[in-house]
Amino acid sequence: MKNLFQPETVDEVLARIDSLQSGSQRQWGKMDVAQMMAHCSATMDMASGRLNPPRLFIGRLIGPLARPIFTNEKPFSRNGPTDKSLLISDPRDFAREREQLKLKVRQFHEGGEAGCTRHPHPFFGAITPQNWSRGMYKHLDHHLHQFGV
Repeated sequence: MKNLFQPETVDEVLARIDSLQSGSQRQWGKMDVAQMMAHCSATMDMASGRLNPPRLFIGRLIGPLARPIFTNEKPFSRNGPTDKSLLISDPRDFAREREQLKLKVRQFHEGGEAGCTRHPHPFFGAITPQNWSRGMYKHLDHHLHQFGV
């Protein structure tokens, strides 16, 4: 499976981010394109250890059983649940959010396994750097498809 430690995968993701337009319309969900990119930046911060939301009670109960959802080949379902700390509802500047997201994707890639958080995922729990890299690609792919790229 693709992951963000692979240079060719990062190049693909960055090109897809570049193809987004300020008027790109979502195919599902509530966020506009700038909010989606801010949301994805927040998840990249989580994977890099710059944002450490607390474990969710439900995650402690079933997170380890559901962990394959984060890293398997099956795409995420539309309108899935999102941690409240990662919801973006305020207006965002498209150009700024695009540059921030591209920067955070590059930083995650360049940091490699050593730059990956050791903090548990708020729902899935303990995750290896390789699985963070797969899950972050899968998450970005999900939201880029949400906006048709």
